[in-house]
Amino acid sequence: MEKKISNCEDCVFYDYDEDLDSYVCTMNLDEDEMVRFLSGKNQTCPYYRYYDEYKSVQKQN
Repeated sequence: MEKKISNCEDCVFYDYDEDLDSYVCTMNLDEDEMVRFLSGKNQTCPYYRYYDEYKSVQKQN
């Protein structure tokens, strides 16, 4: 079984919110998912997607 990675700082959904003046997860979670997230019961994030800024730069060329 492959272990999922869940490092928020490398995730495409982790973005800076100017109103909150901090980084937040921009993934829309339903109520049950939010409860699991806030309680820390999730060992890994099922929505994690690695953000590779170099990959997006390559598409611009």
